[in-house]
Amino acid sequence: MSNQVRLRLLPSARCLFDEPVQVKVAGLRPKQVVTMRATSTDEKGVVFSSTATYRANNSGDIDLIRDASLSGSYVGVEPMGLLWSMRPNVLHKRFQKTNSLNPYVVKFSVHEDEGKMLAEATNQRYLMRDGVSRVPVKEGNIRGVLFTPPGEGPFPAVLDLYTFGPGLSEKRAALLASRGFMALTVALYGYDDLPKSIEEVHLDYFEETIEFLKNQKKVGSGGVGVLSISKSGDLALSIASYLAGVQAVVSINGCSANAALLLHYKKRQLLPALKFDFNKLIATESGAIITKYAMHDPLAEENKATLVPIERAGGHFLFIASEDDLNWDSKAYMDGMVDRLKRHGKENFESVSYAGAGHYLEPPYGPYCPSSFHGVVGRPVLWGGEPRTHAAAEVHLWRKIQQFFRTHLTCDRTQTKSRL
Repeated sequence: MSNQVRLRLLPSARCLFDEPVQVKVAGLRPKQVVTMRATSTDEKGVVFSSTATYRANNSGDIDLIRDASLSGSYVGVEPMGLLWSMRPNVLHKRFQKTNSLNPYVVKFSVHEDEGKMLAEATNQRYLMRDGVSRVPVKEGNIRGVLFTPPGEGPFPAVLDLYTFGPGLSEKRAALLASRGFMALTVALYGYDDLPKSIEEVHLDYFEETIEFLKNQKKVGSGGVGVLSISKSGDLALSIASYLAGVQAVVSINGCSANAALLLHYKKRQLLPALKFDFNKLIATESGAIITKYAMHDPLAEENKATLVPIERAGGHFLFIASEDDLNWDSKAYMDGMVDRLKRHGKENFESVSYAGAGHYLEPPYGPYCPSSFHGVVGRPVLWGGEPRTHAAAEVHLWRKIQQFFRTHLTCDRTQTKSRL
């Protein structure tokens, strides 16, 4: 490794997961062409990596904010391209970072054409900022983790339904707490002493979680927000429509109908399930399938009973749709929900669509996922999206989510203010 070449990560090599870093190289020969690499290993042991070729300027410097990649995992000026363009070393793997206690570690390096390493630097990307409290929750039926920002509060409160699957993910909730929200992420099954699988969903569980969250001493006097994605999107709609205490809901690429599983409340069925037609799966050469057209049409007369009656909700909605979602037709679902609310004279909603984005819109600067295993289908599926466009959508959406919750989650400011 050269003693002359320096690789720097600014403003610091330590940052939050959702923060950009400036990658700069100095000490190269004028106009020298080098390969830059980024590598990381996720919680499942899968290695993700990216490469990009850059040409130094006349001073022997490279700045990813200014300079364009000539070839590699991406081309053009992309300051965070080495992060979002990372790909797994095996097919159909989604980057797993669900535990908030350890940072996401990325190793950046600079190499000559023959592969010799000239410089390297390690980026530690944390899910929790200093002072955030992480407390496992096992109270009544609730199984999850509560994150509280530093300070006295009061804080707006968010229930994070990261996705509908086994286990628990702490990523979004930890980041929300780092941005000033009290956030509770909960599991439905496959975690702690919860069942390994479920065949129906009970809103009673979420009624209990909402009350638990509202009763936290550092939470403001208003209701809670609900953040969701994919199948948990329609679940969030049902929570807002049938339960009290919900002021704001973000549904990312969610369905307008109760998908896949029966919905119950107080020992009675509320909604039947919108079903899936396995005969409409489309195979691809990669081995992954396309599921976009397999869900039954919720607007067909025989399926209308599965539609979530969102006009009942008193809170505000933020509907998000990716136009290149290959999991299901998120844009059509969103348009249907907007039309439904308008027909009922409602104005309590915003809607945003992203051309070129795929199904899994997550907090920014993680590796883009083109395909991974789908629990319902039991096979790898294509999620859709063009990597560069998808990455840009994630940056915009993450800011939009925080702004939306700050606007619509009322907080009693007569209490001691936060010292964030």
